[in-house]
Amino acid sequence: MIEIGSPAPDFSLLDTKREAKSLNDFKGRVTVLAFYPGAFTGVCDSEMCSLRDSMAEFNELNANVVGISVDSPFANGGFAGRHNLEFPLLSDFTRETIKNYDILLKDFAGVTGYDVAQRSVFILDADGIVRFKWIAEKPGIEPDYAALKEELKKLG
Repeated sequence: MIEIGSPAPDFSLLDTKREAKSLNDFKGRVTVLAFYPGAFTGVCDSEMCSLRDSMAEFNELNANVVGISVDSPFANGGFAGRHNLEFPLLSDFTRETIKNYDILLKDFAGVTGYDVAQRSVFILDADGIVRFKWIAEKPGIEPDYAALKEELKKLG
C-alpha cells in the first residue's frame, strides 16, 4: 500500500495520441493523479468534468491534472473529446499501474473479469512524493473537490 510521504510508483502509459507518458514527465510541478473506473460512465463523466471545470484554479496552484483508467487510448480520446478535457488521460490497459497503486477493483459493475481502477486521487509534490491520497469506498463516490484544492494550496 502506498503511504503518504513515499515516492509514487513510476509508470509508462499511453496517452490519447498513443504516446508514452511516465511519471517523470509530470515532475517539477505538483500533480493530481485521478484514477477513474471507466470512460463514458455517469460518475466518471461527472468527476472528470468537475476536474476540467476547476482547471483555472489548478493552474493557479501550478498543478498538473492527469486522469488514468484501464480504457484504451481510443476510448480515452473519445471521452476527452466529448467532454472537452484538456488534461492528459492515460491508459493502463495492462492494469500494472493500478496494481502498483493498490487500487485494483475486481469485477466492476458485476462484470466478471472486468477489473478497473478504484476511483482514487493521489496528489504528488514536485518530486513525485505522495502528499495526499483518497480512495473511494465505492466507485460511485466522487472526491471532495474542495479538499483537493486545500491540499494543493498547502503544497503551493
